Amino acid sequence: MSISAKDIRNVAIVGHSGEGKTTLTEAILFNSGAIERMGSAAAGTTVSDFDEQEIARKMSVSLSVAYTSWKDVKLNLLDVPGFYDFEGEANEAMRACGCAVVVTGATGSVSVGAEKAIAMCLKAKKPLIIFINGMDKENADYPGTVRALHEKYKGKIAPIQIPIMEGNKMTGNVNALTCKAYRFTNTGAEEIPIPETYQREYDVMQHQLMETAAESDDVLLEKYFEDGFLSKEDTIHGIRKGIFEIGVIPVMAGSALQNKGVINLMNEIVKYMPEAAERHDLPAKDLKNDIVTGIACDEEGPFCAQIFKTAVDPFVGKMNYLRVCRGKLKSGMRVYNPNTDTLENIGTLYLVRGKKLDAVSELNAGDIGAVSKLTNTGTGDTLCAESHPVQFDPILFPKPVLFMAAYAQVRGTEDKVFTGLAKLAEEDKSFSISKNPDTGETLVGGQGEVHLDVIRKKLKAKFSADAEFRTPQIAYKETILGKSTAEGKYKKQTGGHGQYGHCRMRFEHSDKDFEFAEEVVGGTVPKQYIPAVEKGITECLPHGVLAGYPVIRVKAILFDGSYHPVDSSEAAFKSAAEIAFKEGMKNANPVLLEPVSRLRISVPEQYVGDVMGDLNKRRGRIIGMDTQDNMQIVTAEAPQGELLTYATALRSMTQGRGKFSETFARYEQAPDSVLQAVK
Repeated sequence: MSISAKDIRNVAIVGHSGEGKTTLTEAILFNSGAIERMGSAAAGTTVSDFDEQEIARKMSVSLSVAYTSWKDVKLNLLDVPGFYDFEGEANEAMRACGCAVVVTGATGSVSVGAEKAIAMCLKAKKPLIIFINGMDKENADYPGTVRALHEKYKGKIAPIQIPIMEGNKMTGNVNALTCKAYRFTNTGAEEIPIPETYQREYDVMQHQLMETAAESDDVLLEKYFEDGFLSKEDTIHGIRKGIFEIGVIPVMAGSALQNKGVINLMNEIVKYMPEAAERHDLPAKDLKNDIVTGIACDEEGPFCAQIFKTAVDPFVGKMNYLRVCRGKLKSGMRVYNPNTDTLENIGTLYLVRGKKLDAVSELNAGDIGAVSKLTNTGTGDTLCAESHPVQFDPILFPKPVLFMAAYAQVRGTEDKVFTGLAKLAEEDKSFSISKNPDTGETLVGGQGEVHLDVIRKKLKAKFSADAEFRTPQIAYKETILGKSTAEGKYKKQTGGHGQYGHCRMRFEHSDKDFEFAEEVVGGTVPKQYIPAVEKGITECLPHGVLAGYPVIRVKAILFDGSYHPVDSSEAAFKSAAEIAFKEGMKNANPVLLEPVSRLRISVPEQYVGDVMGDLNKRRGRIIGMDTQDNMQIVTAEAPQGELLTYATALRSMTQGRGKFSETFARYEQAPDSVLQAVK
């Protein structure tokens, strides 16, 4: 059955790892009757965490979708992993959702994950509610957590409920917007009079909400100044407008594990979070007119949608998760993919609840669902009506920061391993697989050690392929700093014709990777043998004399030699050149070169000292510093060999707040300690 966009809420559940996002999703599904009993993340029985890796690790590693219905409104819940390594999944959720619930613990502080989740929502302009979870814990500190939020996000935080506490346990709440109080019972929330002990706090909160509502609307502000108060209806309207414009962030509390305060949260999501139809127009390129246009959530308009996630299953095949942005998508339709310039036939459409797929005949504008077996469509791609071609901006994914070399554990299974890794890279755009042309190794890149370990285990589970991830080789090079003259003579006498080649050469440093020149006078080396000399030198370049690394920045000059009219040949001169190369390189001050990377590191100011000290230990050089969006940007250079585990180190130093990007800068002479280590 098709559902109108005004009756849909697309909600991302985001926050720090371990704060209870999956448990909250489970409680919402249970309260709405979508499931008969609440599963447990610890036991691996939740709807959202159904992947083998999630069950084994007791945490989410992939974005999962689950739909339900509450008060005649469809809730599409996007359970987002909170661990740092799975930031790409959060980017997918931000493209699909219309609003978010940020789950944070009642610790008296703002966790790193909550801080990053709130920043992500504000940047993506997604209205959000903060749900302070874990109120059933002995050390729960609701007032301290609210104070920390107020301090961090001045002028935005609007608590709308007061927890009723008995001892250290939350037993109910007072809602300052609905002017009602509730006690939690085994059969649900029971309305009670507002306790006298909370009356003063309730009055203060109501006054604060009136002020917040007035600041969200000029008409209400004028009314508030004139009358000194706002009606309940005006306050709710102002708060809702403030939420929609992301000037107000309501705060609620409860316990997902105990299923306390969750129904209140569900009611507020339905009442205050924007309908799918209210979502701001999405920018897209109108391909017919070559202009940027806004795509409104119009149920009657020409169809367009965006794929926000791809899952690859060896049995089901490829499953594409999409959000319909305009019009209707129906089974049997033929749609256009402008990203690949191909047409796709839509087979069965599904509503998704974890791993459970419910087939439907159509998806309406604003809704989220899935379609299988699309041939040329992947994450970020647009699907649209062929008659009205549009293209949405791609979803941005973090670039890999940790690279490992991939090998098949069992000889002969290389194709199976690398084909499986390529399919996983199609599913996870924050993971990459590439060939290093210098070392010949196949490199896999991810967001951290956990990410790559999950990839390796997914490869085993999905494709029955065993891979081993090793520390990658560093692409060292060799060159010479001095000049030398060398002689190469190859002479071999056997029965019949012998072999004779003789060349005298100079070797010197060059600004180019390799140069060859000849200064032969008087035909001492005949013209037909000179290409053989060059070939002999060229074939020596991949293996230098110091540690066997490729040689660059060398000029080889052939200036003299001799030949035999019968015994000389191209092969003999090629061998003579090889002899000259080895002697000449040894005598021209050979040195090892190491690749140097340029780093752009973004960290909060309090961690700059630690980061700079760590860079010094890694033989790094600070080039400059700048400020951007309240973060310090450190530009530096350091040898690649010192940066193999930098992603993990930076995360540890900055409590997960630091980020960096790395690009190749140049080759520089390596110190003797590095040469001794690699010999």
